[in-house]
Amino acid sequence: MTRESMLKKESLVSNETMYAAHHDSPELQPFDQYNQKLAENVHPPQWVNPTPSGRYNLVVIGAGTAGLVTAAGAAGLGAKVALIERNLMGGDCLNVGCVPSKAIISAARVAATARGGDEFGIHVDNVTVDFGKVMERMRRLRADISPHDSAARFRDLGIDVFIGSGKFTSSDTVSVAGRDLKFKRAVIATGARAAKLSIPGWDEIQPLTNETIFSLTELPKRLTVIGGGPIGCELAQSFARFGSEVTQIEKATHILAREDSDAAAIVQSSMARDGVKFVLNANVTGFFQRGDEKVTVYEIEGIEHEVISDEVLIGIGRTPNVDGMGLETVGVQYDARQGVQVNDRLQTSNPRIWATGDVASRFKFTHAADFLARLTIGNTLFMGRSKASSLVIPWSTYTSPELAHVGLLPDQAAQRGIKIDTYTQPLSGVDRAILEGRTEGFARVHVKKGTDKIVGATVVAENAGDLISEFTMAMTHGLGLKKIGSTIHPYPTQAESIRKLGDQYNKTRLTPFVAKLFNNWLRWTR
Repeated sequence: MTRESMLKKESLVSNETMYAAHHDSPELQPFDQYNQKLAENVHPPQWVNPTPSGRYNLVVIGAGTAGLVTAAGAAGLGAKVALIERNLMGGDCLNVGCVPSKAIISAARVAATARGGDEFGIHVDNVTVDFGKVMERMRRLRADISPHDSAARFRDLGIDVFIGSGKFTSSDTVSVAGRDLKFKRAVIATGARAAKLSIPGWDEIQPLTNETIFSLTELPKRLTVIGGGPIGCELAQSFARFGSEVTQIEKATHILAREDSDAAAIVQSSMARDGVKFVLNANVTGFFQRGDEKVTVYEIEGIEHEVISDEVLIGIGRTPNVDGMGLETVGVQYDARQGVQVNDRLQTSNPRIWATGDVASRFKFTHAADFLARLTIGNTLFMGRSKASSLVIPWSTYTSPELAHVGLLPDQAAQRGIKIDTYTQPLSGVDRAILEGRTEGFARVHVKKGTDKIVGATVVAENAGDLISEFTMAMTHGLGLKKIGSTIHPYPTQAESIRKLGDQYNKTRLTPFVAKLFNNWLRWTR
């Protein structure tokens, strides 16, 4: 047997062993036809790693969003690229993040809409939720999307795809599944995972995280959600809409603590109407099992309380994937909590190695990973000087209503010494929102004082994640609020709320002096 055939056999055996483990992998439970299809695409059992020949322009470790975009973009420009993934291609976004969560949120919105039909004269009696079917639909749609992130697709793009754990063995070599890959540049794109918090009783109750909650097949009658951030809020509201008794515990005074307090309050009120019970200003101190029940112990002002549930979901904490790659061997500095340390061009302390996406960024969003990866391509292959700090990165929390933001909040502007003017358009003054019965929310923009330069914006609306993009584009390309106000928007749409902000700004330009000039001119020309 030749060395090449031995390597192929070893690769196949290793890959089949890893694939067999997926039968018990929490991310792929239940291992039904849809999750089998998913695994076939993103971790195929019969995959044979290619035999590397010559030096790669780029070796990318990690096949989540950042790694996939980096590899595909570089290969499209003619680079010789190797892509390494030890688990499921597509990373968190496809497997345990954006894709499954938004499928569940969509189903929950349908349930809520059906129950709220009376307001519109539409009577839907006895609305029930088949949670098993909801989750089956999610698995089916996730499997249908998975070919976009599949090993076969990236092989067909001309990329050498390796299934296995990549480890730096020198400053120009990565080892994976018995093969040594030589590189001119390397990119770490290994992402992050749900953190295991140091709370007593964790191992006893085995709480759910984003990596395990999408494997549920039965709706928990009672669910405790720890954390009032985006993940916690999205899933707390969705499960309440499905019929769970949801208690959400948050240490701050309100959920979504990094957002404008009045914006977060609108979301919190909506979630409360859906049945979510909030415990605020609380610190979780422990867990324990009592028969079939999971007990969460929390403290408010020194007094301990308990909440009992069937499942506990941890919606806070992310840990960067920095272990086992031999970063110490090649002098790449990292922090176990913050991830790989990079400069503004995403270059690590080793000048031949870059890091991008969640493993190196405080913006842990798929769209941020996408554009950080695009920046990485130019900087690694063409000695580019693009800076991560130059990116305008929006975010959205997909509750009902959604809460989206881009740029600075007022307190952040104050910290930077930037004086601002703020304009707010309530949805109660937008015809489309009135007609759809969705008047809770607003569009708000912050501009540099005395100018129309946009420095930040917040939107609270059912489709805020779509609406925020108008502000993001304006900020990216230096378009002021005046130009937004002079842009025709279709009537009636919720996007009119943004155009109306432009109108508010334009009215401020009509100073008493200008108004007097206009008045004199019009009187003279009558």
